[in-house]
Amino acid sequence: MGLTATGSRHSLAIVPEVAGYGITPATPVFEDIRHTSVSMGVSKTGIESAEVSSDRQIKNYRHGNINVAGDIGIELSYGSFDTLLAAALCDDWATGTPIVGTDQLKAGVLRKSFTVERIFKNLAIPEYHRYTGGEVDGFSLSVQPDAIISGSFSMLAQDAIIDTAIIAGATYPNATVTEPFDSFSGTINENGVPIGIVTGLELSLENGLNPLFVVGSDVTEEPSIGKSRVTGSLNVYFQSKLLLLKFINEESSSLDFTLIDLDGNAYKFKIPNIKYTGGQPDVAGDGEVTLSLPFQALYDVTEGSNITVERTPI
Repeated sequence: MGLTATGSRHSLAIVPEVAGYGITPATPVFEDIRHTSVSMGVSKTGIESAEVSSDRQIKNYRHGNINVAGDIGIELSYGSFDTLLAAALCDDWATGTPIVGTDQLKAGVLRKSFTVERIFKNLAIPEYHRYTGGEVDGFSLSVQPDAIISGSFSMLAQDAIIDTAIIAGATYPNATVTEPFDSFSGTINENGVPIGIVTGLELSLENGLNPLFVVGSDVTEEPSIGKSRVTGSLNVYFQSKLLLLKFINEESSSLDFTLIDLDGNAYKFKIPNIKYTGGQPDVAGDGEVTLSLPFQALYDVTEGSNITVERTPI
């Protein structure tokens, strides 16, 4: 009986495709990506023959276009996902911005693709599942009480290959060892004012990547990209009408939250221009009442972006 693959012996790595979309570097220096889960894999459309016959049987079936997609689940830690964050926002980190010692990301138009490699190490013969043309289609973050900050990167790729050896000359530097962020440290501001009644914060960014298939190939050309769409939800204990009125009166507001790890490294996420798109204090039983306020982020003239991420090391 052969060995069964286990998550405890699974690794994930990426390398930028600097020579162009779908082109893996000749001697890649892979970046080890810390993760809690990976669902990235291959699916195909199906093509069923429309031919009819008196015996009612299906006579032909073919595999169609190849789709390579999936999510990378994470626990956010300092410096571990900066490459993927830059790809999600379509930007490069601006060093020493807005102050010396801090680097900044904003939503941009710079597309980045990667070769993504999953390694199943405890098989009788280790397998290397490589996905070329990998782009970040989305990013999510969840801040919940009494919890490590979790999230995911949604990936869309072009093609896949399964190998039993590393790429000749490939190297694999060790992953970061920074502590994950938790919900105990840091602050949340609503319209610039600290808010201490938050029961949860969800943030989501979508890039709207869309595969482009053509005659003569079963893999996508470089996908089209849509708008930078940032949405989320602020969940609070219901203590007054103030936040609810912002939804009812269609008032613009802002959110920012800072996460600080045990060593003092920090990320600050700023959503400078939001409109709440819902909100009502539902009652279910005799316990506390909470208010869920979903929001849509909009372009902010001052920031020049709908979202800004800042990193500050200790």
